[in-house]
Amino acid sequence: MPQMEPVGIIGAGSFGTAMANLLALNTDVLMYSRNADLVQELSTDRFHFGVELHPRVQVVNDFAEVAKTCQLIFPIVPSDNFRSMMQSISAHLQPSHLLIHGTKGFDITGINLEDIPKNGLNRRQVHTMTDVIRAESVVVRVGALTGPNLARELLDGQPSASVIASKFDEVIKRCHAVLSSQQLHVFHTHDLLGAELAGVLKNVIALGSGILKGYGLGKNIQSMLITRGLHEMIHFGRALGSDARAFLGTAGIGDLIATATSQKSRNYMFGYRIGSGENLSEVRATSQELAEGVRTLMITRHLAKSMRLRAPITEMLYRIVFEDFPVKEAMDYLITYPYEVDVDFL
Repeated sequence: MPQMEPVGIIGAGSFGTAMANLLALNTDVLMYSRNADLVQELSTDRFHFGVELHPRVQVVNDFAEVAKTCQLIFPIVPSDNFRSMMQSISAHLQPSHLLIHGTKGFDITGINLEDIPKNGLNRRQVHTMTDVIRAESVVVRVGALTGPNLARELLDGQPSASVIASKFDEVIKRCHAVLSSQQLHVFHTHDLLGAELAGVLKNVIALGSGILKGYGLGKNIQSMLITRGLHEMIHFGRALGSDARAFLGTAGIGDLIATATSQKSRNYMFGYRIGSGENLSEVRATSQELAEGVRTLMITRHLAKSMRLRAPITEMLYRIVFEDFPVKEAMDYLITYPYEVDVDFL
């Protein structure tokens, strides 16, 4: 069996660590962190997020080493840090590199989240992570890693599936080779934008699902929210330039089900605490990091306003999270909202 190419990971968070261990089933992995203290700690004590790092995972603090050793690199950092991360590494990247990001969020560089309600937001100010990679580096062959990837389950060795999205067959083929294992089944799609949007937009619906559970509501209304939420994701995606198919596969409804029903989902649990009676400030104060869904909710609500999109679920969730609108009144509004056709996107 031929030796697989070494692979780089940017980011030592829970998902980055999970992917490093998965990739190490097939090949050598260099996992880069800008935190020198963490790198030193993990080089000595090989445990991170409660699991042991695979022997083939090497943790480094020098990105130049990653870029020199690895042609295939997975950037997996939060969306609000993604552009600054790309700017910090771009000098080491060549057109020969392949970058496949695993970040499910939007970039709004130069805009403070808190200023959006006052100033609004338009389509030109919102970027996907592949937009950022292309803008900040000479890398041409890009892709996205998406699908139902709850980091805790992956860290615990549970089976899952992922989707590799790219316009380039080479990216798909090489990523498939290093990622596929008995633990992870890898699908692929050429609809890069659709796969990215599905992974981003489902975080808002997961937040709403958690709110319902925290408020004490049952599966009937939760299933309605997830179903109508999928509709809203598709209409939003179409407005942003993708078609419906990406939302109906593993990267869409598959990821939506996992994220909107699991207590291992940060977005779901963030919503659960809101639904249980805490406000945004209280949840933020006791959370290690802001759930991507909260940031995405702020962005998509104001983007929907500027694009004149009907997005009643997004609107009600925005009011609950950011304006302390009563959950009961929001649910009454959504239940009586005049949806007329059950399926209108096929």
